[in-house]
Amino acid sequence: MSNPTAAMIVIGDEILSGRTRDSNMHHLAGELTKVGIDLREVRVVSDDHGAIIAAVQALSSAYTHVFTSGGIGPTHDDITADCIAAAFNRDIDVRDDAREILAEHYARAGTQMNEARLRMARIPEGAALIENPVSAAPGFVVENVHVMAGVPTVFQAMVASVLPGLTGGQPLISETLRIDRGEGDIAGPLGGLAEEYPHLSMGSYPFQKDGVFGAHVVIRGSDPGMVEAAMAKLKAAFA
Repeated sequence: MSNPTAAMIVIGDEILSGRTRDSNMHHLAGELTKVGIDLREVRVVSDDHGAIIAAVQALSSAYTHVFTSGGIGPTHDDITADCIAAAFNRDIDVRDDAREILAEHYARAGTQMNEARLRMARIPEGAALIENPVSAAPGFVVENVHVMAGVPTVFQAMVASVLPGLTGGQPLISETLRIDRGEGDIAGPLGGLAEEYPHLSMGSYPFQKDGVFGAHVVIRGSDPGMVEAAMAKLKAAFA
């Protein structure tokens, strides 16, 4: 039986402009791999209603799970919650439980609960909240879409809150071999090995260091024995 699948939507003009470097995709990919959920697609979209809604609708119908990061803060350009509501034709408003979470957090911090901060309690109708132990403002889940913050520490905490409740599959096993030869020398034997093991993923990642051309060949799969056997044949081919 194949593993559940996932896609990610990274939301924000700051990512597309190069002002901010995204690290959330890297973290999510690693965590999903551990629990046997295959991340198949990642899209980066601007702070645009139409772009976000289109991406959510397309990916939520194509994959088991969708994860979003960014755009659920207190400022005018934080439009993700409204877009998720629109994508699923749901109303959105300040919700009592989310407001209480924020009110308690700001009371402890001695910070005023103003109109901007209250925006983070606006939750689409019928959504389940995602715990945020870092800064309190919750994420939420609508159908199969998990909506989370863009700040890496908060995103990581939300991922840790979400993953225990998801059904995974077989975790992927990965082995890597460094081969100090150009990809032109590697391609033939690696292609033959890939045909012999169609259920494994094999990738060649070239490098050049100190005038030496080579590649790191990575073999991935959910069957440890099969991965080990394929790697043994790869090592023998380039011994």
